[in-house]
Amino acid sequence: MSGPDSDDDRTFKDLNVVGMLHKFWEQKQVKGVMMETENLVVYESIPSPSPPYICYVTLPGGSCFGNFKYCYSKAEARRDAARIALMNSTFNELPCRRITPEFISHSVKEAVSTTSGNISDASDPGTSIGAYCLMLELNTGRTMLEFQEIMTVFQLLHWNGTLKAFREMRCSRQDVIHYYSQQHLDERTRSHMALDWLQKEQQSPGLLSQELQLAVKELGEARRTGRELRFYKEKKEILSLALSHANAEDLEGYHSEEMSWREETEFEYYAQEGLCLEESMTDPSEHGQFHSQGSDGESVE
Repeated sequence: MSGPDSDDDRTFKDLNVVGMLHKFWEQKQVKGVMMETENLVVYESIPSPSPPYICYVTLPGGSCFGNFKYCYSKAEARRDAARIALMNSTFNELPCRRITPEFISHSVKEAVSTTSGNISDASDPGTSIGAYCLMLELNTGRTMLEFQEIMTVFQLLHWNGTLKAFREMRCSRQDVIHYYSQQHLDERTRSHMALDWLQKEQQSPGLLSQELQLAVKELGEARRTGRELRFYKEKKEILSLALSHANAEDLEGYHSEEMSWREETEFEYYAQEGLCLEESMTDPSEHGQFHSQGSDGESVE
């Protein structure tokens, strides 16, 4: 644990790691695309009356990192979060972090060795291995950090129960993957997921508080190990939003909506993709789960 004026802290002051991170992403902007450079990298300091201070930094595309050290000031937390984000950003530029046919082959073999799957499953999107392989193939040419940003969408859909609903309605994983690979997380998505959790709270009072406590714990543990935090942070924000409306008056307003997030999502999916009725459905124990090789490996220390 470092003090307020440790050698490491002075070093990062001298390096201006916050400026370095901004410059890194500024240089990565696609030519011809106009962006507000001051909003390329977004910092969020968590209010606290005393140390340790916590800061999150969100990169273009949505990847999120937080400070790794025990920080005695908000400025120190900001620098440390920038340091973790910069290390991951530069590491992500290495050729070994780009998804290629060779990378896919190696990753699938590694996934098979750590699960009960079989290498032949790679050609069947109805299996966990096959779904993972398909997602990698759809993202050929992208980096693993970009792939993790897409995986976050599927992690949230699995956590929220949406993928399970599609499986029960006999929609193939292949079409669900194709559809949701084009979707992005936004305020509308969060609001509808929060509505789903409000409905779960009605069925099981106290569930929201319990889930939020777990999400906060998971977020803290992930931050202290230097991992990518988008999934954990989104869970916390969705549950916090739901809990903030978990009283009789707010619930009445929410129920005035015509359909829940899941129902609306299913309507949009069928309208755009058509109803999928395939016999190659997976075992119930696998519902909606995708093997995410390397999803926790975005960090370097």
